[in-house]
Amino acid sequence: MSRTENVIKADYYEVLGVSRTASDQELKAAYRKLALQHHPDRNPGNKEAEERFKECSEAYQVLSDPQKRAAYDRFGHAGLGASGFDGNPFGAQDIGDIFGDLFGEMFNIGGGRRGQSRVQKGRDIRYDLTIEFEEAVFGKETKVMIQRMEACSDCRGTGTASGRGPTTCPHCQGRGQVRYQQGFFSIARTCSYCGGSGTIVSDPCTTCRGEGRVERQHEIAVSIPAGVEDGTRIRYQGEGDTGRFGGPGGDLYIVLRVRQHKVFDRDGNDLRCLIPISFPQAALGAEINLETLDGAVKLKIPEGAQSGQEFRIRGKGVPHLNEYGRGDLIAQIVVRTPTKLTKAQKELLRQLGETITVENTPTARSLLEKVKEMFS
Repeated sequence: MSRTENVIKADYYEVLGVSRTASDQELKAAYRKLALQHHPDRNPGNKEAEERFKECSEAYQVLSDPQKRAAYDRFGHAGLGASGFDGNPFGAQDIGDIFGDLFGEMFNIGGGRRGQSRVQKGRDIRYDLTIEFEEAVFGKETKVMIQRMEACSDCRGTGTASGRGPTTCPHCQGRGQVRYQQGFFSIARTCSYCGGSGTIVSDPCTTCRGEGRVERQHEIAVSIPAGVEDGTRIRYQGEGDTGRFGGPGGDLYIVLRVRQHKVFDRDGNDLRCLIPISFPQAALGAEINLETLDGAVKLKIPEGAQSGQEFRIRGKGVPHLNEYGRGDLIAQIVVRTPTKLTKAQKELLRQLGETITVENTPTARSLLEKVKEMFS
């Protein structure tokens, strides 16, 4: 009896770490994982890994073949006979089907696969546009000048002087890849001659130097809707760089930068401002002119108004973006204490002070005041 016949082979299911009822997909997944782990290129000089790789490949070749698997399930290794492992670790399976999603370009499939299409989508362009506060509130129509790549008019975007377009790469015959045989594997590499496109430009256009595009300035009308905020992006489809060799154009993104207002602060769709008033106005009440973004309005201050009190003017805020209605203007009054008084004014205040008494004892702030301070 030969030495080979005395060798006890491991159970193929145990080699792959699957059950005897494993589906084809489970077999393939288990084999992929083990093959990646023990592949010789990942373990150079490691004989143990190489043997393990061959063992996994043998097990998968048998179990992935319905007839061989049936014979193995019934009679074990003896049932395979001459129809067992044939020395090819991949059997009838296409190498790309086994390794395509694991090794990427290293184990590319399909010897007849063509090169990458030269048609390319154009690059997206970003343009930062600074606008005034009022323009963000009420909207604006404007124009901007951008730099973008456009189809070369001399070669009509073909990149060739003759206008006939590129020719098939003679190095890879249009496949975009060059194949090398290494042991069991057929390794595909991107063709360095054509860069993987499968075509070359033998007579490049002198204007665009074979690019098919040239950089030009382009004016575009921009419509800024009412109610936009700082950082709003407006997309113009197809207004970016022109695609190469007939590809679709990229998009243009207008990013809005809104300047601060010297009086108003924005709070969502509401506007906020501070209104200084005098002590007599707060004590006796008054009617004052309040400037808004729409013009002046009358604001009535009631008697005994306190510093920090807020008044809401409906509909004088920011329009709701792409909707009806507007926010409000919230005016907060601040009672100003005079710092320079004449002798007569001081005497009048002393007389008034003698008639008004206020307990100067410490008091706790109300819960409402604490909450308002937390969120201010």
